[in-house]
Amino acid sequence: MSRSELSLSEHLADSIVEIIRTERLVPGDALASSRDLARRFDVTTPTVREALRRLEATGVVEFRHGSGTYVGPGSERRLLANPHLPRGSRESVLELVEARLVLEPAVAAAAARTRVPEAVARLEAASANALRPPRESPRQSAHFHVALAAASGNALLREAVEALLQVRAREQVEIRHRYNDRARDHAEHVEIFEAVRDGDAEAAERLTREHLGSIREAVLTADFPESGAAGGAAGGGHADTGPADTGPGDGGAGAAGFGEAGLGEAGTATGVAR
Repeated sequence: MSRSELSLSEHLADSIVEIIRTERLVPGDALASSRDLARRFDVTTPTVREALRRLEATGVVEFRHGSGTYVGPGSERRLLANPHLPRGSRESVLELVEARLVLEPAVAAAAARTRVPEAVARLEAASANALRPPRESPRQSAHFHVALAAASGNALLREAVEALLQVRAREQVEIRHRYNDRARDHAEHVEIFEAVRDGDAEAAERLTREHLGSIREAVLTADFPESGAAGGAAGGGHADTGPADTGPGDGGAGAAGFGEAGLGEAGTATGVAR
């Protein structure tokens, strides 16, 4: 790909992000098909596909084979995990837990004081996640502790917790493997949810601190493989298929169009993590 084509796909990716922002699309919403986007921006379909692949790599969009392209969980993420880091050691996992101990109890108290109704409902639904087995992928939908931060009504707190878990996704998977009493984890999540729902900030803070403290003890007593051992729980990204041309509907008004020979005005990549 030439320098001009590379620049075009980069600017086109920015403008697709601008569509997501201006149309207020959220994770799970469908984008226009590659062909529709190509017509809108007056570029070729392969150029659109290259732009979408760039966005897929950061989790801004997701490809669903035979269905289309959808807004991904990374559409508002500012930080990205390095998928090539070695498997988490006891020290790196403890580092994550201790960082969470500093941040999350206060976040839980804020959530109990604010109690954004829609977010509290999502928090209740997310409490059931503990009953599911650990995921090998760093991508997690409706993570309980991200939902807890969202219930505070402070977007920056939600983003901070989500970024922490995303950047240290491998350590988070290790935590779930070591703290593997799913019924206990679920019960503790339910207690935290109930404290938030009831507006009991003191209880929400205490229960969150106790929950993370129990996780810390589990990590301290767990066995970890020798550094550099092969295998492990942590995985990289999904091996998704390329962007489909069967995406439903038009994504709404986009940024100014592009000509294949030159660029027009490009949208700002407000949501793309670099």
